[in-house]
Amino acid sequence: MAAPLEVAAAAPVAPAKRELLNRELAILQFNRRVLAQAKRDDVPLLERLRYLCIVSSNLDEFFEIRISDYLPLNGKAPEMPDAARWFGPVIAEAQALVQEQYEVLARTLMPMLKKEGIEILSHAERDAAQMAWVAEFFQREVRPLLIPIALDPAHPFPQVANKSLNFIVRLSGKDAFGRENSIAIVKVPRVVPRVIRLPEKVSNGKQVFVLLSSVIRAHLHELFPDREVVGFSQFRVTRDSDLSVDEQDVTNLRQALRLNLTARHFGNAVRLEVGHACPPDLYDFLLKQFSLPPEALFLINGPVNLVRFTTMIDQVTVSPKSKLLFAAYAAQWPKSVPAAASIFDTLQKGDVLLHHPFESFDPVVSFLRQAVADPQVLAIKMTIYRAGSDSVLMDLLIEAARRGKEVTAVVELKARFDEEANINWAERLESVGAQVVYGVVGLKTHGKALLITRREGKKLARYAHLSTGNYNLKTARLYTDLGYLTADPELTADVEQVFQHLASQSKVGTLKHLLMAPFTLHKAMIAHLHEVRDAALAGKPARVVARMNALLDEPLIEALIEAGAAGAKVDLIVRGACVLPPGLKGWTDNIRVRSIVGRFLEHTRAFYFRAGTKEALYLASADWMGRNMFRRIELAWPIRDKKLRQRVIDEALTPYLLDGVDAFKQLPDGTYQSARSAKPSAQRSLMQIYGGQ
Repeated sequence: MAAPLEVAAAAPVAPAKRELLNRELAILQFNRRVLAQAKRDDVPLLERLRYLCIVSSNLDEFFEIRISDYLPLNGKAPEMPDAARWFGPVIAEAQALVQEQYEVLARTLMPMLKKEGIEILSHAERDAAQMAWVAEFFQREVRPLLIPIALDPAHPFPQVANKSLNFIVRLSGKDAFGRENSIAIVKVPRVVPRVIRLPEKVSNGKQVFVLLSSVIRAHLHELFPDREVVGFSQFRVTRDSDLSVDEQDVTNLRQALRLNLTARHFGNAVRLEVGHACPPDLYDFLLKQFSLPPEALFLINGPVNLVRFTTMIDQVTVSPKSKLLFAAYAAQWPKSVPAAASIFDTLQKGDVLLHHPFESFDPVVSFLRQAVADPQVLAIKMTIYRAGSDSVLMDLLIEAARRGKEVTAVVELKARFDEEANINWAERLESVGAQVVYGVVGLKTHGKALLITRREGKKLARYAHLSTGNYNLKTARLYTDLGYLTADPELTADVEQVFQHLASQSKVGTLKHLLMAPFTLHKAMIAHLHEVRDAALAGKPARVVARMNALLDEPLIEALIEAGAAGAKVDLIVRGACVLPPGLKGWTDNIRVRSIVGRFLEHTRAFYFRAGTKEALYLASADWMGRNMFRRIELAWPIRDKKLRQRVIDEALTPYLLDGVDAFKQLPDGTYQSARSAKPSAQRSLMQIYGGQ
């Protein structure tokens, strides 16, 4: 059993009474909880390394998207309100998090990997045979791709792409023309693998790896014949990557976004990472080149990009019974969907709830596949947010259009970091005659819906799938989500209205069951919270259990606080950033916040309200954030079937409130403590129920 983990900020900043927490510190606190997974002795070793990589990936995105609002760039003050107050604590916490991350790598994970016969060797640790192999590899695979640039007026500082590996070099002596241009830059192409496995003949019975940065460092002098390398460092710059297009000012959003994708790699610099031994004059030079303040400098005691260690994990050879990785989990086909039967026939008997990844996502694929093959299916409508670059579902939509069915695809072109894949799918769908629309100007279409229209005798019947997660087969195996298949005439009619609105931009009629942002979702959630508050004030049973990825919207937070202050019991299961400080006497006494960080990424959104004898339970695509409520098309739907509602409570809410393995409880200052107890892990319990493990 792993020891209890404390997850606290380096210098916690407690809120003043009745003040919400800082969003950026809350995001960094989530990454501390992920980092805590890399310290757990009950997590397989290579999975611990993977969690470390996830922290790096998350921090990259944090700097690419969030930190530019706080940085004083190019001599201009930041636009973020209250930036001066929070900039110091945010940067200090990010620095502390990175330092701890590399300490875990060097002091814990690397020694443990070595005991397992898995080594990453520096130049000094390689024997003669290994050095010879690396030298030959450098000459064959790396050297031909490197073009060192000695800086002078004719060779200005080169464009350095976002998150690319580079070296800065200080040289002694003069160049071939007798000039003393002492600084050179070496850009490393992305096509060269960052982690290289040595062949067995030089590995001495172990699994031996070298880092590309170490390979280049060992042979850096060969790039500058007749000159001496007197100082150098690897470096990596992170750039602002929040792609922005003025949608009111463009005639074709797809074309405008495609033109802007390349520019993303060269946005304003927001962070500079250099090796911890980098000479100060070199990092000062780089800070000046990138117009960065000193606070944006991160001295890294190791490789500047830990994300690339995932490629090493993939190269490690493990036996089927190895304890270095999580045991394989095969999601089962759900019993509620007879495998040999028509899904349309199944849905005519009742709605179906799917709990991923514990239950397979295959019924959703089968639902669409049967629709494509069925000559009675006339139309298919689907929202596409993060389908991925390789998608069976998108291929099926294309096949449906080829077969002459009416296919409407609402493609969200502004899904961050998925823009290019979505543009490509949009173009392929259009090429076969599908109707492709891009949602509503100024709003992201984040709701997940699939609607099938089928001729049955003399009438048209509708079938729908709604989901808390994306139509992405890869993430469906890694993220927890709830999906809902239904033939309910009223609910599917609501879904039809949503698609009509997205295509025609006409007003949405009155929806009987669906809640839709930015129109009714926010108001409805607040109304339910006010009902709970009023029930508590009347001395009636009053309860809120809400599970989501982030809690940031101030009006919803205020309504939660009011309900709690009135006496309602409020439990919040928030995976990521939560700016509501729980447990403050006289304000949030009745509110508890916990976060689950386990094997699977928590992605489910489920909201339960009890006000007296009245109960309501919703599933949704939306978190409780301002952007979800007012700047996105989001969907939430009630679970009206009592058995399915109880199943959601029993599987997606109650076990997470009791989790004693993967849970953390939030403290009033925004830091977290492990909630270790004798209770089981919710995720592991569900795996045992559905997978027999």
